[in-house]
Amino acid sequence: MITVKNLFYRYPKNKADTLRNISFEVKKGEIFGFLGPSGAGKSTLQKILTGTLPDYQGEVSVLDYSLNHLSNDYYNKIGVDFEFPNFYSKFTALENLNYFSSLYSQETLDPLPLLQRMDLQEDAQKPVARFSKGMKTRLGFIRCLLHDPDLLFLDEPTSGLDPTNARILKDIVKELKNAGKTIILTTHNMHDAEELCDRVAFIVDGEIRAMDTPAAFRHSSREKNVMYTFITQKNIEEERVIPLNTLYSDSHFRAMSDADKVTRVHSSEQSLEDIFISITGRQLL
Repeated sequence: MITVKNLFYRYPKNKADTLRNISFEVKKGEIFGFLGPSGAGKSTLQKILTGTLPDYQGEVSVLDYSLNHLSNDYYNKIGVDFEFPNFYSKFTALENLNYFSSLYSQETLDPLPLLQRMDLQEDAQKPVARFSKGMKTRLGFIRCLLHDPDLLFLDEPTSGLDPTNARILKDIVKELKNAGKTIILTTHNMHDAEELCDRVAFIVDGEIRAMDTPAAFRHSSREKNVMYTFITQKNIEEERVIPLNTLYSDSHFRAMSDADKVTRVHSSEQSLEDIFISITGRQLL
C-alpha cells in the first residue's frame, strides 16, 4: 500500500532537514504506527504521504500512485483525520459532513449512524463554533470515514478525548482493520500505539530509529521481572521483585506459595514507552 525509500525533506527556510533518510513499507490491512515526541517529524511525513507537501527527495508510492503525479482520484481513496481539524464554524455538524461528502465522486456513507456511534447525534444541528475540542476531534474522525476510503491517515486521533470516547474511536479503528482497511497512525500516545498497531516505527529528530511489532519490542527487553506480594509472620503484606527466569527456582517464592502466603503475582516487563526511551534517549512528550 505504501513504499517509501530514502525520503528527505527540508522546509524552505530551514537549514536542516526535517526528515532524513526515511524508508519503510506498509502492507494492505496493516495498522502502522509512527511513535515519537512532538516535533519528531510525524506530521510532516503524513503531509507528504497525503500529497499536501511536495518538493521532497526520494521515492514515495502510495496505492500505486507516485506522489509527484497525483490525480484527483487519489483523494477518493484516502481519508485523513487531522489532529486539529478545520470546519465551517457557522455550519452545523451535519451541514459540514454533507458538504464534505459532496466533494467526492463516489457514493458516500450516511453520516447519521456515524454521528450516533461517536455520541454526536444530539449535536448534529449545532453550529461547530459551539463545539469543544473533543467534539471537533470526533467530528473530524467521522469526516475521514464518509467516503469509505481504502487507506486512512490518523494524526493523534484520541487527542482531547475522554476515556469513553477514546474507547469508542479505537474500537472503530479495530473494526476498520478487520474490514481490510489500511491505517497509518501517528501519535505520541504509547498506549494507543501498543493497543492498535501491528508494527510501529520509533521516529525522533526526523529519523526512524527502530521499527518492529510492539510484541517484539517488549520481548527484546532484557528487563523481565516478576513482582509478588506475600504475608509475613507479623501479618504484614510485603512486596518482592525477582527476575522472571528465577521464579520457579526461587526458594522464598516457593515457600510463600506452599504456605498460601502469596497474595499477588504479576509480571513487570518494560512498556513500549520504556523501550522507546531506552532506544532513542527521548521522552514521549
